[in-house]
Formats: sequence, C-alpha cells, structure tokens
Amino acid sequence: MASHSKSDIAERVVQSILARRLHPGERLGEQQLADMFEVSRTLVREALMQLQARGFVEVRPRIGWYVVEPSFEEARETYAARRVIETGMLRDAGRPLQSALRSLREHVAAEREAIGTGDAAVRSVALADFHVCLAECLGNRFLTSMVVDLSARTTLVSALYQSPSEALDSHDDHARIVEALADGDNLLAETLMRDHIDQLAARLDERLAGVGRSSDRLRDALLPSTGAMD
Repeated sequence: MASHSKSDIAERVVQSILARRLHPGERLGEQQLADMFEVSRTLVREALMQLQARGFVEVRPRIGWYVVEPSFEEARETYAARRVIETGMLRDAGRPLQSALRSLREHVAAEREAIGTGDAAVRSVALADFHVCLAECLGNRFLTSMVVDLSARTTLVSALYQSPSEALDSHDDHARIVEALADGDNLLAETLMRDHIDQLAARLDERLAGVGRSSDRLRDALLPSTGAMD
C-alpha cells in the first residue's frame, strides 16, 4: 500500500493546478482523494486545510472542498505580488553561476520546443515553469516556494480572466531575461521581468470569467504529470 503524507497530497494538488489539470471551481472529494492516495479521510482533510491556508482550496458548508475561483481583484493582486517578488529576486540575485545559466538556457530551449508542438497545455506548463526554474537557479528555497505558489495562483487566475496569451512573446521575454543575467546586467533583467509581468496583468479581462468545471476527472487530474510547468 502506498504511503503518502499530507504534504505529498497537497503538493500533488498544487502541481496539478500548475499543469492546468485542475481548474477553478473543481470539487475535491475527501473520500475520492482518500481512495486515490490510500490514506484516511482525516489525512486528506489535513492536506486540504493546508491548501486552504495557502489560498488554493475552499470549503463550502454542507457541500465540500473546491479549488478556489479567485475574484478579479484577487487576480490583480496576484500579479502585483509577482511584480514585487520576482523583480526583487532579480535585483538581489548577484551574477548566476554558469551551471544556473546553462539550466535556464536549456529551459528556454525547451519552451520553444513546447510551443512548436502546438499543444496548448504543454506550452502553458513550460512557460509557467520558467519562473520556478529561475527562482531555483538563483538558489533561495524560500523564494522558490513563494514563486511556486504564485505561479499556481496565476494559473487559476489566467483560466478565469485571460484569453490564450501570446506564447511566443512570453518565450522571447524569458530569453531576454536570461541573456541579461548572463551579461551581468541585473538591472536590465529586473526591468524586463517587470515589463513581462505587467503585460501579463494587462491581459486580465473580468468579462472572461466562466463557470466551474465538472470534477469527474479528478483522478486523471491528480496523476503525476510528466510535463514541465507563466
């Protein structure tokens, strides 16, 4: 029998949000999750409470647990938070090691390959994961954890309030940020990141908000993803 901790379950949910396999408004049934992970409902409830504290799920009285549907104001606040954290991260980074730059360039190349496949989900995951990869390469695990949460939050926001973004534009932004870091120009990298996030925020459109999706595919959504993760 598989052994999972509440943190394992919580992180599987977050990774499924990042991979766009779980959507705003989807129901997370306690018993279904307990069966999937072969744990008690008590452990599942503890994992969901952990996610609730991080702002990813909510409990609706007498109904159950659901992936949150951020309000439009919360959507704007998400990008405002990313603007502060991700630009500050670059400002204070110092010059990345060559191994970090190699990893970032490999990721940018993988983005372009993902865009070329024409698979919207693969493309979105690769673009989103750039920000996590950048935080990891800059070496601060606390900032990385924050960027993971903000990236997942942005995924929920974009599902509700953004039409499909210009993937190639985002990819080009990422490539320019990496090359600025390679040149030792952190100020330029910071400016490019600020402009990138501002452009993403400018695409928010309250009129695009739709309805929650069915939870019938919960098991498939929470299977470990083999993809990468804007």
